[in-house]
Amino acid sequence: MIKRPQPDEYPAYAAAYVAKVPEGPIMEILEYLKESTYNFFSRMTDEQADYSYADGKWTVKQVLGHMIDTERLFSFRALCFSRREQQEMPGFDQDDYVKYSTYENRSIQSLAMEFKLLREVNIFLYESLTEEQGLLKGIANKNPVSVRALVYMTAGHELYHLDLIKEKYIK
Repeated sequence: MIKRPQPDEYPAYAAAYVAKVPEGPIMEILEYLKESTYNFFSRMTDEQADYSYADGKWTVKQVLGHMIDTERLFSFRALCFSRREQQEMPGFDQDDYVKYSTYENRSIQSLAMEFKLLREVNIFLYESLTEEQGLLKGIANKNPVSVRALVYMTAGHELYHLDLIKEKYIK
């Protein structure tokens, strides 16, 4: 079982993500979010998903693509640190990742399915972790972070963006 990380296990910016994760077994939360997030996005039309609430802001497709990219990076870091990788992991510029992506050329249903499948794969990884592996730390973006913090950050980041979409994009 992966327990909630302590504040010294993640960078200050991630505290808001970890705080968004409700109490309860994180694997059940990730499983629930896999389905609910997939359903939320897959029911949209491409017209809805191409919407941006202001000039210079991402479209819904780009937000979902960013969620996919971030989950992929967090899970890669979790894999590396759980295997005692000593190399520091680089940060990433989320704006460049979106700028150089092709999310706008894909359907929202395609992106929703990619999200769901990525989460399914990551659940297998996270379920295989021992308690000891969850406590292992590495350096990512110049900050120490534990494996279990990355699992919680994954869920919290998703919840953060779902709240943002519901607040700013859905009318």
